[in-house]
Amino acid sequence: METIEIKDLHVAVRAEEPQPDILRGVNLTIRRGEIHAIMGPNGTGKSTLSETIMGNPNYVVTGGDILLDGTSILDATVDERARAGLFLAMQYPPAITGITNAEFIRAAVNSRRADDDQIGVMDFMDELDERLDQLKMPGDMADRYLNAGFSGGEKKKNEILQLLMIKPGLAILDEIDSGLDIDALRIVAAGVNSMRGPEFSSLIITHYQRLLDYIVPDVVHVMKNGRIIETGGPELAKQLEQTGYEQIQGD
Repeated sequence: METIEIKDLHVAVRAEEPQPDILRGVNLTIRRGEIHAIMGPNGTGKSTLSETIMGNPNYVVTGGDILLDGTSILDATVDERARAGLFLAMQYPPAITGITNAEFIRAAVNSRRADDDQIGVMDFMDELDERLDQLKMPGDMADRYLNAGFSGGEKKKNEILQLLMIKPGLAILDEIDSGLDIDALRIVAAGVNSMRGPEFSSLIITHYQRLLDYIVPDVVHVMKNGRIIETGGPELAKQLEQTGYEQIQGD
């Protein structure tokens, strides 16, 4: 993946009756190797944007486009988008009983590999153990059902574990800092930073500047009322920490 481009994107909740747009003309371009952050008040459409990029069927695109390397992905299914290199670390990861963490992650890793290049069990487990140690997660996390009985912090770490194992081209990180204590925040941020490089890009969604002290973005966007209304460098996040969002005007 070289570039994802969001062009004049309008999105509403899918329902029997037409709903007002939540996103009302979002424009955003992320190139390979770049880290972008989106900040903004609650209810402004940040999570809607992340879910729409990944193809959540609960949302309908009412205008605009999402282009991956110049090709529209609006008709692509969630799994097709994932195979193309998109990844979403969810704000509220669901629990799925009946499949272990290791089984789920190995299936996700192999889904992006050719049939004659599937990762073997031993190689997979060796790397998984390494990543668990990196995130300071106990080894038995691999054998537990996916997110079942996990604490909020464990779920967030588990999303980053998946990120490290799957190695997507673009990772959308939706409030990965919520519910984390300072030690867990540092571990999660270090995991994301270990991915940084020319083959990896990320869109970080957060309310608070503190995460961006650890994962310093190249570009910061402010979203309000369904649009991106201001863009700047890392200093913009620090400014917002001082002034809040009320000082940023949006229609």
